[in-house]
Amino acid sequence: MYRLTNSFPYLLTRAGVRMGELFSAELAEIGMTLPMYRVLAALWEKDGQKLSELAVMIGLELSTLSRLIGEMQRRDLVLRRRKIGDDRSLLLSLTEAGRAQVGSLIPRAQHYEALAVRGFSAEEIATMKAAFGRILGNLSAEASAGEQEAAE
Repeated sequence: MYRLTNSFPYLLTRAGVRMGELFSAELAEIGMTLPMYRVLAALWEKDGQKLSELAVMIGLELSTLSRLIGEMQRRDLVLRRRKIGDDRSLLLSLTEAGRAQVGSLIPRAQHYEALAVRGFSAEEIATMKAAFGRILGNLSAEASAGEQEAAE
């Protein structure tokens, strides 16, 4: 018998939402949101991204991300600069303040990840991460196939 509360999408979403709620409460104390943290962490991982690349990496719509980047620019956390040789392309980078901010937050994000996987072995954690990567790949491939069919 199907049970929503035992379905994979439900459990995955609830775990992600709960982890986000815990971290968001901490971020709110410093006037930051979870999407802002994700922007900073994504640029920490790969600085100099285009807005469209960043949107895919963190799973935000372009218009939402563009407004968020504007706010983060006003806070001196990120900057937009023109790509050399291509005046139409803007690249997003961390400012020194943004780099310092995310550097102080990454250990807190790691704390919540450690809390979520407490009791699992390093091998089990690696297996879960690989499995989630495959699941994301499967769903991304399905979405791409659906978009291609719709275009035809």
